Amino acid sequence: MEMNIAIKALAALAQETRLMIFRTLVQAGEPGLPAGQLAKELNIPNATLSFHLKELAHAELVSARQESRFIYYSANFATMNALLGYLTENCCAGTPCSMVKVCCDEKNS
Repeated sequence: MEMNIAIKALAALAQETRLMIFRTLVQAGEPGLPAGQLAKELNIPNATLSFHLKELAHAELVSARQESRFIYYSANFATMNALLGYLTENCCAGTPCSMVKVCCDEKNS
């Protein structure tokens, strides 16, 4: 991932409502959620939700698809994983991280 793409994604997530939307879509998985259900679950007015989804889409963190008269939004897991990889690629002098071994603990900081 290029630095400017990482900056765009991090800037999009550096806002409470957008982070909440993104986390909800990550939890929903690949099928995503229709915009109306997302607005209802998060208690966000439709216009506000639309604004924040546009920002997340611009950062390539969410994608939209239309099914019938509904628009479904889902997290872009490829971008999310690329961002996580970018942030951790040089963690602890290049030592690969694993689910079992914590490589960036206090001793290595």
